[in-house]
Amino acid sequence: MATTAVDPLFVDTNVLVNANIATAPLHRAALQELRSLQKAGVPLWISRQVIREYLATLSRPQTFASPQPPQALVSHVGYFLTHFLIAVDGPLVTSNLLSLITSIPIGGKQIHDANIVATMQAQGIRRLMTSNVADFTRFGALIQVIPLVPAP
Repeated sequence: MATTAVDPLFVDTNVLVNANIATAPLHRAALQELRSLQKAGVPLWISRQVIREYLATLSRPQTFASPQPPQALVSHVGYFLTHFLIAVDGPLVTSNLLSLITSIPIGGKQIHDANIVATMQAQGIRRLMTSNVADFTRFGALIQVIPLVPAP
């Protein structure tokens, strides 16, 4: 799904993983979408949390790839740092997160997704691209979830 608006867009970890690993299931879609968005001048955001999740994901075996060498991971993060706007976690993100956990039923691993939404709120970003749409459905009143690949 091509996005053409110039409103900022937050990119979820799974989109970066798919875009950077040729054997990932949505590699071509993620790579094409990110290139299209960059070419259209859409401000693309990630957070330091996304960087950590990316490193955690690709430094261990995946069904579609072996652990990536540290040098490759460092190179990928270097690219992210120069090609994406980086949202920093701080007091406002924590405040937003605490508000989310008291207003939306979440717990466990869902806190990570809530923290992404809290980070987006702190930056004034309303759109999120992900291949895990179901993880963010509960936040639909707060953000627009854009699927990396449209549902069949």
